[in-house]
Amino acid sequence: MAARVLSLLARGLPLASPIVQIEALRRLPGLPAFEQTLAAHGVAPLHARAPGIMQLNVGKMCNQTCRHCHVDAGPDRREVMTRETMEQCLRALASTAIPVVDITGGAPEMNPNFRWLVEQVRALGRHVIDRCNLTILETPTHRDLPDFFAQHQVEVVCSLPHYRQPNTDRQRGDGVFETSVRVMKRLNAVGYGQGGPLRLALVSNPVGAFLPGGQASLEAEWKREMKRLHDVDFDALYTITNMPISRYLEWLEEAQQLAPYMEKLLSAFNPAAAAGVMCLDTISVGWDGVLYDCDFNQQLEIPVSAAAPRHIRDFDAAQLIGREIAVARHCYGCTAGAGSSCGGATA
Repeated sequence: MAARVLSLLARGLPLASPIVQIEALRRLPGLPAFEQTLAAHGVAPLHARAPGIMQLNVGKMCNQTCRHCHVDAGPDRREVMTRETMEQCLRALASTAIPVVDITGGAPEMNPNFRWLVEQVRALGRHVIDRCNLTILETPTHRDLPDFFAQHQVEVVCSLPHYRQPNTDRQRGDGVFETSVRVMKRLNAVGYGQGGPLRLALVSNPVGAFLPGGQASLEAEWKREMKRLHDVDFDALYTITNMPISRYLEWLEEAQQLAPYMEKLLSAFNPAAAAGVMCLDTISVGWDGVLYDCDFNQQLEIPVSAAAPRHIRDFDAAQLIGREIAVARHCYGCTAGAGSSCGGATA
C-alpha cells in the first residue's frame, strides 16, 4: 500500500467520481442496502439530534497523498474554503450553542485563512479541534503552529497508522513516520499529551482490509510503546475503520478485496454502534459551504436531506434537528464491530 504521487482526480480515474464510487458498492452481489440492515435490527431510520459538533472541511489541499485517504486529498488539489464561506460558518456558529468546531481537510493548516479561523472560533468561546497529519508542522511556513495551538488551546488530533515505522510509511509514504515522531516531540515540548488542557490524540486506521482492534487495549499498548520506543506522550488513541470510498476503495479493487471487505463489515454490523454514529450530532460543512451529515457523505456528495437547509448561508439549527440521516452502503464502515467515528469507537 505504498503512497501514490497523484490524487485520483489528477490521474483522471473514474473512481474520482462520487457516483462511480457509490455504484461500485451498490452493484456488489449479496450486499443489502444499508437501510435494510438498519431496519432488520430495528434502528431505522437514523435521525439527527441537536448538533454538538460543527465539522469544517476547509479544503482538499494536502502535503501528502496517503493510500487510504477518503478525501482524495493531495498537493495537486486546489479546493479550499474561502474567507467568505468561513464568515458564513462563523455567523451560523454564533447563532447556536454548538460547543465544538472540528477543522479538517486535506491538511487544514494549508488553508491561507486557517489561523484566522481558529482565532475567530476561539473568540466565540468554542473548543477547536485540528485534524493534523503531523508532517505539515515540519514545513517552513507551519513550524510555529505548535506554539499557536498551545496559545489558543487547540486540541490536536493526529493521524498515525501505527507506532512502528514500516506500517506507517507503507500507508503514508517514506519518511512520514520519522517526521511524525519529531513533530509529536515538539508538541510534547509545548505541553501537549501531558494529561492537561492541551490535548493530543492519535488516530489509527488498519493497514490492510480488516477492522481495527479494541480501542481501549490498543490505546494502552500504543501509550506504552510510543513512550518506550520514541519517548512520546499522548492523551488518547482513536481507532477508525477505513471507509470503502475514494483511494481506499481503489486499493480494495486493485487487491480484489472489495467484496470480502464489505462482507466483513456487514457480518460485524453492530446496532449499538449504529446508535452512536457521529452523524447523529454532527453537521459537516464542505469547503464550498454545502451541508452534509458527515465527512464521508461529503466526499460522496450526499448532502443533508432536502427538508433541511443545504448550504451554510441558509443555516438553521432548528431545521437540522430530527432530520433523517442520508445513508448508503459505505455506512457499514461506521457500524462494524465497536463502531467508527471521528472520535474513534462508538460502542
